[in-house]
Amino acid sequence: MRLTRIHVPGKLGAGTQVDLPAQAGAHLTRVLRLEAGAPLTLFNGAGGEFSATLLINGKQAAARVTRHDPVERESPLRMTLLQGVARGERMDLIVQKATELGVSRIVPVLAERSVVRVDAKQSERKREHWQAIAISACEQCGRNRVPEIGAPIALGDALATLPADSLRCLLAADGGEALADVAARGARRPIVLLIGPEGGLTDNERDFAGANGFTACRLGPRVMRTETAGLAALAVLQAIAGDFNS
Repeated sequence: MRLTRIHVPGKLGAGTQVDLPAQAGAHLTRVLRLEAGAPLTLFNGAGGEFSATLLINGKQAAARVTRHDPVERESPLRMTLLQGVARGERMDLIVQKATELGVSRIVPVLAERSVVRVDAKQSERKREHWQAIAISACEQCGRNRVPEIGAPIALGDALATLPADSLRCLLAADGGEALADVAARGARRPIVLLIGPEGGLTDNERDFAGANGFTACRLGPRVMRTETAGLAALAVLQAIAGDFNS
């Protein structure tokens, strides 16, 4: 039987009791209708996971932690996705599925052709929304470490945050090299994927990325939507040098 997994921020330890987040507690008791004593798996993002049992005290759900298991399900690849911000549910889908595919970090990029415009007030709210989606995806897929989701920033600011030794790939239908070939040559380095928004990157943005070490890479003969391209590329990287063969 697959155990229900819950992300609980903060310190966890065998023999302790912790209150569960309100939304998670409501889901366990009202939707899943679990009773006190039901087994749970908890994780806090610091590594490994914890076996626990459900405690119910009125409307408050808690858990008693019994033991720690150091199991990890992280990819050996350190993959950062620079994703041109897409509209609404498309961006939610990208964050969810990229998390399932093992991405380490997602940096939402406000490109020149981005349909979505984000002001300072909206930026942190969107980041929190996307981070919550990543946490939920980790609960579902078994990851014990939650990828970092950044606030939307301009392309130049995003490039300034990248590791100096990273392998940088800009996905483009007319790319000069196949992504699979580039990945095979540098799979031990941190990998950065740059994906344009719905309207794609402008020539100026592509030139700017190229001047900052990005190689234009193709992924087959078809043009993919922004919500497809990054996910397909992450899957290719996992198949070539990651853990899809584990």
